[in-house]
Amino acid sequence: MSGGPQTEIPCLSSDALRRGGREPATPFQVRGEDGEIIVVSRLLRVLPGKRLVGEAEWCGWRGRRVLAKLFVGRDGDRRWARERQGLALLRDAGLPTPEVARAGRIEGGGRFLLTEFLEASRTLAERCAGSETETPAPEDAPALEALRPAFALLGRLHAAGLIQTDPHLGNFLEHQGALYLIDGDGVRRARAGDGARARQALDNLALLAAQLPPAWESRVDALLDAYAPEYTQEYTQEHALPNFECDVLARAIEQARARRLAHFLGKTLRDCSQFAVRRTARRFSSVVRAESEALAALLDAPDAAIARGALLKDGNTCTVARVEVDGRALVVKRYNLKNPCHALSRCWRPSRAWHAWLAAHRLAFHGVATPAPLALVEERAGPLRRRAFLVTEFCPGDELGQRLAPGREPDTAEAAAIGALFGLLFRLKITHGDLKATNFLWRGPRLVLLDLDAVTLHRSEAAFARGWRRDRARFLRNWPADSALHRWLDAHLPEVR
Repeated sequence: MSGGPQTEIPCLSSDALRRGGREPATPFQVRGEDGEIIVVSRLLRVLPGKRLVGEAEWCGWRGRRVLAKLFVGRDGDRRWARERQGLALLRDAGLPTPEVARAGRIEGGGRFLLTEFLEASRTLAERCAGSETETPAPEDAPALEALRPAFALLGRLHAAGLIQTDPHLGNFLEHQGALYLIDGDGVRRARAGDGARARQALDNLALLAAQLPPAWESRVDALLDAYAPEYTQEYTQEHALPNFECDVLARAIEQARARRLAHFLGKTLRDCSQFAVRRTARRFSSVVRAESEALAALLDAPDAAIARGALLKDGNTCTVARVEVDGRALVVKRYNLKNPCHALSRCWRPSRAWHAWLAAHRLAFHGVATPAPLALVEERAGPLRRRAFLVTEFCPGDELGQRLAPGREPDTAEAAAIGALFGLLFRLKITHGDLKATNFLWRGPRLVLLDLDAVTLHRSEAAFARGWRRDRARFLRNWPADSALHRWLDAHLPEVR
């Protein structure tokens, strides 16, 4: 590639990139202060007004592709310096990380950092996609085997006296059978002192383990087997990680998972990389950003979409319809206002759609199967809330009442699915509020939970006990009390003592 400017590709300044929003047009080029040209052909991640990451070419590598990080925000110099320092710490510790090709200043302001582009690579988050809601039964579960090297690599990181402040699965990159650490911005030296360093290592380990849903808790020991030798092998006993007992780590994981969940639920209600949120005096909407373009017409006129769809329910308080969007089946649920008194009672509170939106994301975060929540809309009059809409994936499957026959006990797959769902809800202290058989779909080998309007996370043991007893009793009432199925369920469902 020539080192001179390429007139057919626009050359953008940091100001232009800062103003470019979430989807600047590609390809584009930026010029370094020393005259080098970086041509970005594809963007992989954009933090609007702050940072862009993309696949690029740089004349200094004779056409070899690089990963370009462009720091264009007000704090770009600081973040650029932290990224460089973190990658240098990894390299000096002998840990696998992409090679740095070039770092410098963008002409007119801003910074760039170029690392080797690892072609045909994927993050562990991509590798494990789809496994996060499954209980890993066999020791050789593919996702479990994929995670062992990540925990081993974290052990090596801690053994080198370093931590990764954000050790999520997207920061581990698989390439040609090797695992790389990326995102130098989050790499730091651990605090001095054996006690402080060990506590940081424990908390950091808990952060990575907290990426896994509760269904994976039974396999944490197998992952620790990969981590612990790497941490301890280079150090004497006084430097080894203390308090490695399961209860200590379990508490740290629980606390880390709670922080992650609170952060994630907050993101579902604000404009960010995952969700597109719009607020006006007349409307609030949040939509999964990847779905925003496909759902734009539906969200502009949800009543019309319901009118064209197939009605599944038409009640006083809610109307539910199956609709088609570009050949894809979705469900739109409209929460109605029965009369002025009902409207007045609802106007100051978050709508049931708002509640179901958060509940669906909470349950999915914990690995509970439920139709994917795609969009939330609330009609408003200033601070007052009016009707609301919830859009989800359409989930095919058999209603549980049709799947389970009163005269027989559940088969092995059914029993496992019932035990897994109720056991998880019990452990999380979550009640549903309306456990009719029609609110469960069988999609072997899992149960899908529907109608989340009344889902409650209980902070009080007493309140949970009351709610769980009601849920349990309602679920049992789906089948005759003298039936074999009822007796089996009564003996196997978790019970508050």
